Amino acid sequence: MNTVGFVGLGTMGGPMCARLVGAGYPVTAFDLNADALDAAVAAGATAAGSAAEAASGADVFLTSLPAPQHVEAVMCDAGALGALSAGSVWVDLTTSRPELIRRLAGEAPEGVAVVDSPVTGAVDGARNGTLTLFAGGESTVVERVQPLLERLGRVIVCGALGTGCVTKLVTNQLWFVGAAALAEGLAVGVRNGVELGDLWEAIKGSVADSFVARHDAPSIFAGHYDPSFSLGLCVKDLGLLGELETIVGAELPMTAAARAAFERAAERYGVDGPELSVARRIEDDAGLSLRLDGDWVPHWEA
Repeated sequence: MNTVGFVGLGTMGGPMCARLVGAGYPVTAFDLNADALDAAVAAGATAAGSAAEAASGADVFLTSLPAPQHVEAVMCDAGALGALSAGSVWVDLTTSRPELIRRLAGEAPEGVAVVDSPVTGAVDGARNGTLTLFAGGESTVVERVQPLLERLGRVIVCGALGTGCVTKLVTNQLWFVGAAALAEGLAVGVRNGVELGDLWEAIKGSVADSFVARHDAPSIFAGHYDPSFSLGLCVKDLGLLGELETIVGAELPMTAAARAAFERAAERYGVDGPELSVARRIEDDAGLSLRLDGDWVPHWEA
């Protein structure tokens, strides 16, 4: 059984760490947030005093962090990269920048392998072990850590190091377009006399059906707009997408429109506002309500 180090015990990292502990892995964990670390310890992890301590002695070291700058802070400034031992594998679960993971892999101690494996599937997926993980790296290294990662969900092998990040950003690209479009479609239907519940059933029973329509619409109906993921993180990911778009060589108007929609929402409701505030902005501007009675259990509690 691999010994595991885990840094980043936030909204997604905390549940993922708990699942590995529940699967029997010996996990040493660290987070700057003392409450998050206490929760991991209560779940069965051992507390480390620093990120470097969590990395030291780990066969597999996992990081789940908000953004590329946090990855660099943990791995470089806090010394986690240099604390890894030959023969260990660092798996970054962060939605990050492909160039960063490649550069840090080049700076890793001799004998340390690196995999980028950002995840999708929201908090309920993290809690229930039904995430999808996009893994990039040398095939033999990915094969080595795949049994551990499969404790968190389905692993899709994407190719060389960095392709996991690219794949995750593409899936988010399509999610952002879909979420913005869903809000607009709901508003058009309701304003033109269709009952919201009937409209939702029609969407799910037609070519308009999607994960976004089924998973995210209830957060709009409930009026909390899903605070488990912030507008700031949406804008961050859209910025990372912008870096990838530059080499396509063609205009991408759908992505540009989604970027504008999320940036407008972030300007109005703040970067800490919930992700589906793209729908709230339309409601507020149009003077309409997309509330729908129902037993809308927040997905992070499911």
